[in-house]
Amino acid sequence: MADHDSFRIAGFTTQSGVTLDVDLAYKTFGTLSAAADNAVLIPTFYGGRHAETEFMLAPGRAIDPARHFVVVVNMLGNGCSTSPSNTPAPYGRGAFPLVTVYDNVCCQHELVTEHLGIKRLRLVSGFSMGAQQTFQWGALHSDMVDAIAPICGAARIADHNHVFVDSAVEALRLDPAFADGWYERAPLRGVLAFGRVYAAWLFSQDFFRERLYEQLGLASREDVVRFTQNYFLANDANDLIAMARTWMNADISANPRFGGDLAAALGAIRCRAIVMPGETDLYFRVADNAAEVAHMPDAELRPIPSKWGHGAGFGIDPADNAFVDAALRELLA
Repeated sequence: MADHDSFRIAGFTTQSGVTLDVDLAYKTFGTLSAAADNAVLIPTFYGGRHAETEFMLAPGRAIDPARHFVVVVNMLGNGCSTSPSNTPAPYGRGAFPLVTVYDNVCCQHELVTEHLGIKRLRLVSGFSMGAQQTFQWGALHSDMVDAIAPICGAARIADHNHVFVDSAVEALRLDPAFADGWYERAPLRGVLAFGRVYAAWLFSQDFFRERLYEQLGLASREDVVRFTQNYFLANDANDLIAMARTWMNADISANPRFGGDLAAALGAIRCRAIVMPGETDLYFRVADNAAEVAHMPDAELRPIPSKWGHGAGFGIDPADNAFVDAALRELLA
């Protein structure tokens, strides 16, 4: 039996101009209060599904199902919601259309308001690509969101970040078995190459130099590569590319409301915000978030003092978790 629910949006038209039926997979935790004032939304991140996102909520943590009604929603392309791997012809596999952060949030808003009947969210918070969606929620729906907390993410992908993601994708595509997305068997060598490129960026130089990977039960840098590869082997190759395309096109202003004006989109985030980049994150740099926060009316930049690189927001290190929880408790108070 499925461990999650699904909400269908019939005839959804993506920003790329393709109309298809969208199934949005989600899982809820806790109970919605009688006043419907304890709802928290958590979008998933790259390569992760609702199960991998559950580290953000637990008894005793800032987001606690004993106090909050938590909705974890799977982003499009992640293998649970509508994705290349589960969409029938003509839009499945190598023909899957580009879906954007804006597309994701439009679908999520319909899920929250029309299907779940929630008119107000106490908090929207997400890690990495979940942070991109969190920024988009703030820009589009500050009228119904009390606070946002983007963790290790950005409102618009930086050029350097784009080059990194594109290089990992191209390494995957070079596997002849990938067959432009029309493979009959998994392009294993391509996914392994993708994971090797990704491993160099997932953690920081300090992480490797100080052998922090030993805290994960790993003994060497090659073990870190295998650790990263195993994570991506749990994903379909076309799904990895679909999510990467969403990532590479991430820009909360690239929609009809803001017309590409990033300052205007950031200025529309009127709700309280604590933006938490990782100090050693190689993807989403503190300087990029600082430039974004400068345009947000009620936002604070609060970098995570971590040596775990992008992993600072991945729920691995207890000190990083405590730092994030302190901020989330402030927003939920």
